[in-house]
Amino acid sequence: MSETKLKQLYSEAGERLSASDETPWDVYPRPQMVRDSFINLNGWWDFALTEDVRPPRRFERRIRVPFAPQALLSGIGEDIPDGSHLWYRRTVKARLQRGQRLLLHVGAADQEATIWIGNQRVLLTEGYAPNRYTHVGGYEAFTADITDYLKPIDEEEFQTEILIQVHDQLAGGVLPYGKQSLHRGGMWYTPVSGIWQTVWAEAVPEVYIKKLSIETVPEEGMPAGDVVPDGAWTVKIRAELSDGTSKTREERIEDPELWSPENPHLYETAIEIGQDRVETYYALRTITTGEAGGIPRLLLNGKPYFFHGLLDQGYWSDGLFTPAQPEAFAEDISRLRELGFNMLRKHIKVEPALFYYECDRQGMAVFQDMVQNGAYDFKHDTALPTVGLTGLSDKKKLPPVETRENFVEGMLATVRALKYHPSVVYWTIFNEGWGQFSGTENYMQLRREDETRPIDTASGWFHPAGLKTDVESRHVYFRKVRQVRSKMPWVLSEFGGYAYMIPQHAADPEHVYGYRRYGSREEWVRAVQKLYREEILPLIPRGLCAAVYTQVSDVEDETNGLFTYDRRVQKLLPEEMRDISDQMKAAIISQR
Repeated sequence: MSETKLKQLYSEAGERLSASDETPWDVYPRPQMVRDSFINLNGWWDFALTEDVRPPRRFERRIRVPFAPQALLSGIGEDIPDGSHLWYRRTVKARLQRGQRLLLHVGAADQEATIWIGNQRVLLTEGYAPNRYTHVGGYEAFTADITDYLKPIDEEEFQTEILIQVHDQLAGGVLPYGKQSLHRGGMWYTPVSGIWQTVWAEAVPEVYIKKLSIETVPEEGMPAGDVVPDGAWTVKIRAELSDGTSKTREERIEDPELWSPENPHLYETAIEIGQDRVETYYALRTITTGEAGGIPRLLLNGKPYFFHGLLDQGYWSDGLFTPAQPEAFAEDISRLRELGFNMLRKHIKVEPALFYYECDRQGMAVFQDMVQNGAYDFKHDTALPTVGLTGLSDKKKLPPVETRENFVEGMLATVRALKYHPSVVYWTIFNEGWGQFSGTENYMQLRREDETRPIDTASGWFHPAGLKTDVESRHVYFRKVRQVRSKMPWVLSEFGGYAYMIPQHAADPEHVYGYRRYGSREEWVRAVQKLYREEILPLIPRGLCAAVYTQVSDVEDETNGLFTYDRRVQKLLPEEMRDISDQMKAAIISQR
């Protein structure tokens, strides 16, 4: 592995932000449940590190939230010793009317977070496991009601000083951590510690809506393989309230307009209960498996569909887990749509809600990975499968019990957070054997949580006898892509990875990581085009249902992206992929 110090690479938006004092990410962070009260707490916070749980005596540094301290945009940009306790301090001010409550939200903090006011820990009221004092998990949102800690400034304005303590322990891999590594290099990346999503507050009435659940069902049902009926759909919106009660509203859509990447139609609505009002949206669509012309297929709205996708790591040169501004999500997705792509495989990371909203809005399907934990073993997870030993049992080489329990908790939290996004059409549990255990049991647990999407239990290699999964999932890098005969839909969940480095836009010009290397853009473009024309296009009529090229952008040592790591250069242009994308659409349409 390479541990060369990386160059400072700013995106255009990051360069502007670093030269200004503007508040980053100044947009409402939760598009599926919007209120008209929003207090953005991003920006400069007091910051300190300690080796143990004792609070610091002094805060001698400042950090720009919501960027991890390892990121350039945080204003720190340094390695953080593993096992550190990170402390964030600032004053919160809010205007509240009589009877209102003030909720403090944290989008995500890696890995364990506690909110302190004075010398008291604040009980968490919302999140994957509420009614705890410490949130565990680096990818999930959590909330605390801080009303009782506020001090009046006048009759309507209140304030308090809050302290957020985050403990990050990457070594041992007990909690899900994804591609983070203490020894970055190759396909492993700089670790992320502390707060990395928006911190914000909002005023709510005494009894307020804590959660929305949205179920959309075609009234006539949809047997696998059939076209979605033209009849009405039923939409059930269930609101869970802060007093423990719930209310359900039912809507009937007579003339449904179905969501797809080509027509990403969203229905907008508002929910009013008592004095609380939230705005939300939903879409109507189905994603199933079935047959078309005797061939197993993925069916979108009852019809065979080809998912033309890219592997998306979700890393940024100046913000690591977090782009300089949320508009970066929209810009990436828009450019990828222009290239003809209609799907992103979100690889071993969960993004802020604004990412999935942009996918919903612009029409970008998402194959969502779970975030892995446990130890990576090169011999077991890479070498043996590469030489063909893909049937190894996943019930023998088990991670420790705590690691397994944390993985399952993280998996369920991911599904519960994302299941109402129409763009999310597919779940991946394990990738290339890394951390894989009891695949069938994990499949059944996920299926109980979500009955509506295909599940890829083992993306890549490990398929022990009897493994329960909905697709045949393969990775191909070092040989020609060949037809797979299976009774299930066949997905090429990773391929390509061709490297072309532009040194002035590379984080580590001394190291090139990719599966084939090219010295010029022209040579690289021809190779990518040839790969699609000769190996991917011919397989679509024979049953290939999805293809995921590696990858969206360069990441640290990896220079196999369609964009450079700083997003300043787009290596592949729309006119160079348009003909291929058109042929892909035509190939799948001919199967209907």
